[in-house]
Amino acid sequence: MNDAIVIGSGPNGLVAANVLADAGWSVDVLEAQPEPGGGVRSDRGAHPDFVSDVCSAFYPMGVASPVMRALELERYGLRWRHAPTVLAHPLPDGRCAVLEHDVHRTAESLEELGAGDGEAWRRLYRRWEHIGDDLLAALFGPFPPLRAGAAMAARLRTAGMARMLRFLLSPVRRVGEEEFSGPGGPLLLAGAALHTDLSPEATGGTAFGWLLTMIGQQYGWPVPEGGAGELTRALVRRLEARGGRVHCGTPVASVVVAGGRAAGVRTASGETVRAGRAVLADVSAPALYGGLVGWEHLPSALHADMRRFQWDLATFKVDWALSGPIPWSSSGAARAGTVHLAAGMDALTGCCAELTLGRVPGEPFVLLGQMSTADPNRSPSGTESVWAYTHVPQRVTGDAGPDGITGVWDERESTAMADRMERLIERYAPGFRDRVIDRRIITPSAFQRHNANLHNGALNGGTSAPHQQLVFRPVPGALGRPETPVPGLYLASASAHPGGGVHGACGANAARAALRSNGPLGRLVTRPGLAALRRGGYGA
Repeated sequence: MNDAIVIGSGPNGLVAANVLADAGWSVDVLEAQPEPGGGVRSDRGAHPDFVSDVCSAFYPMGVASPVMRALELERYGLRWRHAPTVLAHPLPDGRCAVLEHDVHRTAESLEELGAGDGEAWRRLYRRWEHIGDDLLAALFGPFPPLRAGAAMAARLRTAGMARMLRFLLSPVRRVGEEEFSGPGGPLLLAGAALHTDLSPEATGGTAFGWLLTMIGQQYGWPVPEGGAGELTRALVRRLEARGGRVHCGTPVASVVVAGGRAAGVRTASGETVRAGRAVLADVSAPALYGGLVGWEHLPSALHADMRRFQWDLATFKVDWALSGPIPWSSSGAARAGTVHLAAGMDALTGCCAELTLGRVPGEPFVLLGQMSTADPNRSPSGTESVWAYTHVPQRVTGDAGPDGITGVWDERESTAMADRMERLIERYAPGFRDRVIDRRIITPSAFQRHNANLHNGALNGGTSAPHQQLVFRPVPGALGRPETPVPGLYLASASAHPGGGVHGACGANAARAALRSNGPLGRLVTRPGLAALRRGGYGA
């Protein structure tokens, strides 16, 4: 019998297993799919000569996260590669906002789009330099972030803290209006914020946009050399070096609850696998509560809260094999690893409004990755491996475009949506479609088949809106903690704080919670609120 069982081998599950193994625990990871990685995998599905990342591709949080950095995955074969520039947002008139690796070059790019905007960007980066390390420690550590929060408060003092909170909670459109005179800076921030499901007018959008762009300014948005799967392989190699094991093709049907605590799991084949100390679930909250754990073992208040759980937006993705680089009208876009495509802030707002109404956007916001630009090993010399994705509604009520898409995502609808994305790219890069050798379409339902946690391609484990963040993640009664109402069971997925992104913090927080509860005082000391949670109080 192992000390711990980890359900799921996504990055959070593998990080959790590594943290436990570092503490001397024996750990088995059980994965339903034939290979590990969850959303961090690569293949040759678009063309046999081209490496494509199936889901996630660029890893700003992975390279910045204190959790991932502490694992020293470079010692286990991981090599980061960077594109010449981090991010570009071309405009229809040929101008382009560019996030360079050097802050002064970024500022020069933005100054060309608006007088004074170079200094505005430097000002935002100075703010990051002042508190960035403390903010990352607070974000990726256990909640509440007492030590890191105190350090950040000491740096900012009372008035500074109030101003920072206002800044982070502001809609990204408002911050763009306050800080910049031209379109470049606001579009870099807003495009990064739209990696989540937050519109330019949403409360808290600036927090995500500023975080991702400032991480990009300091660390870049790198990719693993050879494909996303190399990040997973490094995590697996590290775990195996410490005695841990990953068992693929082993779906878990339920968590075994005995004597009022998690005692192991039962696989789909009927085998019971015991865990002496803990079970950690790298699965979505809806898959765990009322799924792997029956409601008879859970408080009724949790059942009510889970009915209010909100997924983030669905995702539609295309991988391309191109005969040559994308023929961008803007040279700035040609050098970038990631490119955001939208005509301007109003276009982003219009796209988000259509998504809110359940309509497939007629002109989608497209996030595009030029993988061979970042890592030439992804495709034959002179060619380009490219992907792009866009958000679509979880439940489609209509199509704002001309194709009558209903959300069944059959061949006709999938082809129509992929063509819609290609036409948008062609607008900024005339001749793009002439360079397409082959393409692969990944629909929302295909994401879910690939990884059950990606509900219709919901990439962040639930909405990033403030009502489901921090103490409200995944539900108000969870208090932002990985502990669950079942002792010995921990939520280790992106449905837990701090949420989506390949940073490993959700898994590490769950592992640390398991270690604490099994320490010398773990069975005597209960963190505030957890006793009530386990009694089923949930604030009732």
